[in-house]
Amino acid sequence: MNEEILQYIWNYKKFRSFDFVSTDGKVIEISDFGKWNKNSGPDFLFAKIKIDNIILAGNIEIHTKASDWFFHNHSGNPEFGNLILHAVYINDCDIPELEQQKIPTLELKNYIDEELIQKHQNLKAEHSFIACEELFDEAKIPLFFEETVLLKKLEAKSQIFQESLNKNQNNYEAVLFQNLVYTFGLKVNAEIFLQMAESLDFAVIQKIKQNDIHLEALFFGICGFLDAPSDEIMQIWKREFDFLKVKFNLSDVRIHPKFSKLRPPNFPTIRLSQLANLYHTQPNLFSKLMEAKTIDDLYKIFGSVKASEYWDNRFNFGKISTVEGKKYLSQDFIDLIIINTILPLKYFYHKNHNQEIVDDIFDFYKKMKAEKNSVLDEWKQLGMKFENALQTQAFLYQYKLFCNHKKCLNCSVGFQLLKTDD
Repeated sequence: MNEEILQYIWNYKKFRSFDFVSTDGKVIEISDFGKWNKNSGPDFLFAKIKIDNIILAGNIEIHTKASDWFFHNHSGNPEFGNLILHAVYINDCDIPELEQQKIPTLELKNYIDEELIQKHQNLKAEHSFIACEELFDEAKIPLFFEETVLLKKLEAKSQIFQESLNKNQNNYEAVLFQNLVYTFGLKVNAEIFLQMAESLDFAVIQKIKQNDIHLEALFFGICGFLDAPSDEIMQIWKREFDFLKVKFNLSDVRIHPKFSKLRPPNFPTIRLSQLANLYHTQPNLFSKLMEAKTIDDLYKIFGSVKASEYWDNRFNFGKISTVEGKKYLSQDFIDLIIINTILPLKYFYHKNHNQEIVDDIFDFYKKMKAEKNSVLDEWKQLGMKFENALQTQAFLYQYKLFCNHKKCLNCSVGFQLLKTDD
């Protein structure tokens, strides 16, 4: 038994029963098991439980033994400040800190089938990339496969955009802002950055975007970075944030972006400063992006975006770095923004009144260089060659949607591979 297996079981809800009872005898109803967090902090974020007829929303930490709470040094860690449940395989000790905060403990041992644990361990022992790799034949990939798969992804993103548009009262600019913020957060901080964006009325951004100091102060303040200023510039940002907080009646809630597993250029400090610069230097950003006719038009919008002067010799607050220079958005990061946010939103915005938008969007993707990552490397090992982002996006989405879940019979490639020759 290890924590990774427990997280797997929790994520996929593989329990004998869901009649959960806490270690102190209280019934626990779990309406949302949360989102699996692969970075530092609680194992599952944004969960919801009901106990004593009270609904709690927050995070869940999972351990093999309750005592791992101490061994993992969670006590006093602010990342665990919004915990609503401690789920353990074996409850080998009490945690006074959690008892004082009335955070329930759930012992999972009697809810888990031991045979399932063994099956999971056997699956983990398999190292194949995709189930059909022994049969894979590039020649059997259907005609227009890449376009078909990419269109599925664009449609799936459109559903997400529509939900966001409904929440934002048909304000496309707010939808763009929230999705840009999510992308700027990368995998580590995407959800955390999105929390920040959704906590703000976009009207605040519109009112202060002419002042770059105000924008940075707003972002840094909400993240709690300005609580203890260590230099003159931070004091200025704190003063401006305190002013904005009163003027716009901002919430006292603070989010806490992560720095772990990030290279310094991707630190949340740098990305938030670049985001502030983007909105400060690009008036009418949404219109410019939606009206862009070529990939070069999009590159021009993002090509001059950089962090403020304070960050020329820093990556974190108050710490001078030996690496100096303007911190512009890299070409790879610009491509990431365009591929994952701008082009899907452009498709969503235009699709209902421009029948040619599909071909236009495909052309954008074709004119962007092929992406690079470990999944694409595996495809290359099977003989695939990628020349542009349309191809890489298609095979990344195919892997995510079908291969990763072994949905071979629903996959157009798998269907072709499994067909018998006449």
